[in-house]
Amino acid sequence: MKPIIKILALSGSIRKSSLNVKLLKLAVTAIQEHEVQVTHIDLRDFPLPIYDGDLEEASGVPQNARALRELLLAHDGLLIASPEYNGSVTALLKNTLDWCSRPADGIDGLAPFRGKAVGLMSASLSPFGGLRGIIDLRGIMMKLGAVVLSDDVALPSAQHAFDSFDAFVDPNAGKLVKQFTSNLIGLSAKLQSTSDAFSL
Repeated sequence: MKPIIKILALSGSIRKSSLNVKLLKLAVTAIQEHEVQVTHIDLRDFPLPIYDGDLEEASGVPQNARALRELLLAHDGLLIASPEYNGSVTALLKNTLDWCSRPADGIDGLAPFRGKAVGLMSASLSPFGGLRGIIDLRGIMMKLGAVVLSDDVALPSAQHAFDSFDAFVDPNAGKLVKQFTSNLIGLSAKLQSTSDAFSL
């Protein structure tokens, strides 16, 4: 029987009414139309101190970072929606990735990311849709060893993109997200198949 693909979804923003959380929720709904298991987490539930090497040396990797690493290891793909702050990724997301890339519990730091399919999205008030943040995040994820989907979703003028029910105003945006999530599932399945073949 073909193994079920598992996707972990998170946002680089924990702000109430975050446009990126709205975008992520619609992408999660699109994923759920497939025979795929998706886990949507809120980084507010995994608070972490600012990364500090002295703190790590004194106390080790925080429990929340270890919990996030376990979640990453248990999933085949990662879906991230993140705002663009000053042309780059949010401090919250960068700090989370920094902690999660530290070795813990006898597992090397990059294991949760290595060879994992990653899809990147951003919703922004700007006409560029957070594209500069996506570019920076793509570089970070590739440095961590992930396989980043070549296409992405950059939603411009996002303050006008959702209706009162948090659905897309423009049906073409929904079609784009559906195709994007389908591509992420396909890449996740391909990488899982390759990994399984090497483990035989």
